[in-house]
Amino acid sequence: MAKEDISARKGSPVKAVNGDYSCKSCAEGISCRTVRSRTKLMNVLIECGRPHEVETVFRTLIDAGHKPSLITYTTLLAATTVQKHYGSIRSIISRVERSGTKPDSIFFNAVINAFSESGEMDDALGTLSKMKELGLQPTTSTYNTLIKGYGIAGRPEISSELLDSMLEDENSGVRPNLRTFNVLIQAWCRQNNVEEAWNVVRKMEGCGIQPDTVTYNTIATYYVQKGETRRAEEVVVEEMMMKKKNKQKVKVNGRTCGILVGGYCREGKVRDGLRFARKMKDLGVYPNLVVLNSLIKGFTEVMDRDGIYEVLSLMKECKVKPDVITYSTVMNVWSSAGYMDKCAQVFEEMINAGVRPDAHVYSILAKGYIRGKEPEKAEEILERMIESKHECRPNVVIFTTVISGWCSGRRMEDAIRVFDKMCEFGVSPNLKTFETLMWGYLEAKKPWKVEEVLQLMREFGVKPEKSTFMLLAEAWRVAGMAEESDFVLNALKSGEIPIDRLEKLYQKQTWSCNQLQIPVGKWAMSTVKSMMSLSVQTGKLGARARIICQKQSQGQFGIYNQLASHSCTVFLN
Repeated sequence: MAKEDISARKGSPVKAVNGDYSCKSCAEGISCRTVRSRTKLMNVLIECGRPHEVETVFRTLIDAGHKPSLITYTTLLAATTVQKHYGSIRSIISRVERSGTKPDSIFFNAVINAFSESGEMDDALGTLSKMKELGLQPTTSTYNTLIKGYGIAGRPEISSELLDSMLEDENSGVRPNLRTFNVLIQAWCRQNNVEEAWNVVRKMEGCGIQPDTVTYNTIATYYVQKGETRRAEEVVVEEMMMKKKNKQKVKVNGRTCGILVGGYCREGKVRDGLRFARKMKDLGVYPNLVVLNSLIKGFTEVMDRDGIYEVLSLMKECKVKPDVITYSTVMNVWSSAGYMDKCAQVFEEMINAGVRPDAHVYSILAKGYIRGKEPEKAEEILERMIESKHECRPNVVIFTTVISGWCSGRRMEDAIRVFDKMCEFGVSPNLKTFETLMWGYLEAKKPWKVEEVLQLMREFGVKPEKSTFMLLAEAWRVAGMAEESDFVLNALKSGEIPIDRLEKLYQKQTWSCNQLQIPVGKWAMSTVKSMMSLSVQTGKLGARARIICQKQSQGQFGIYNQLASHSCTVFLN
């Protein structure tokens, strides 16, 4: 949240701004040891990624009666810029002016940078003019900041004008450097004008400044984002390799490799990504773990198992150790294909390699066994996770997965047993957990149990959704109340539920299910109340509700028998 005015903050004494300081050194204008140490601390906090704590340090310095130095104010400004608290820029400038401290070029550069980051380029230029009026000469860094600012503002043409002014004014002593050109190249690429970006490259070379790896990686990124990874390889990488042969200081690095491999994978051309990774290896640039994992993921998405093993082989050649992402990706391939023996083998290899499995890894195993209709093994994975010394606690997802396995086999006693175990373990069930149990009771031909699950859901404070009432409507259908079920389904589809009509509809005292007479008055009326408290609104149904609704509207009785073959994944995914 933006801080509008630091000087107006509670606890900041105005007297300190006016020069009445309780610190003797600060009052006499002598360098204060406390100010220096606190300013150093503020810089350390920024470097450690904790800029939000800088303002607290600054405020305690003021509260203690010290006069911040110009470096202190500059550091404070840098911290607010990092946090994008641009509303504080002017208040900091005002404090410096009121303190009588004369700003230097470093402070002005920080102000210009703050305005540039916020997109207030008119104020940035105004600061440059004021800087010159005070006899302070802008530096290359000053112009680089302005060029970057206009690039962020989407006005790279003005950035180009600033570069030309630097080149034309030879008497100023301010000359563009490598960063000047790279910032401008990035600005043109951001505006999707790669031709102008290449023009800047040629202008750079004309000034005797050689492009570096950052230069070419910026342009390569542009081509990749446009889906032109092949062009990035043919134009950018080839030029880099040519310059390297000419002994210029530019070379393809791991970042370059990652950009192009990632591009090929996003385009579905994973084989080209692997080819490029091997090409880089032959040039002495070894792909890192991130690049190799992206290749494995790419081959997984196109279901190319041979490609996965080729990447694993390349990983060994490059002496890169696989991590949990590598193993879990390979495990997911085997699990999805139904080869649980191979999936378990990869899991054991991961353990033996000293790589700690996470919840996702265990979930892959459990879901695989559920797909294979082996809930016993899925629960063994859950138990192994509970007993594991790897400090990986089972979560609601894996508990619900195991419950769905027992529900698929209509073994509701086992499903409830796992549910109880989840609660005893301190994991709270969620909506998917309860809907899975409701689905399970429907599969077990016990629709009256669905209401018990709804009551249990209320006790846990879990709010039912439209999909929940879809399940209840199916329970009525199974119980022989097809007309009432269709009414509710149509009402939910339209997003309008006339409660008064529902109250009349469910005044029946009994209902039939499998030739058994079961009292329903309390059950039906509590459901009506649930619908009233839900306050159903119009809008798109969730994915699960849409699936059920589509099936029901087609008149397909026994939807849950069809869903059983999918191991209840309609609720878990």
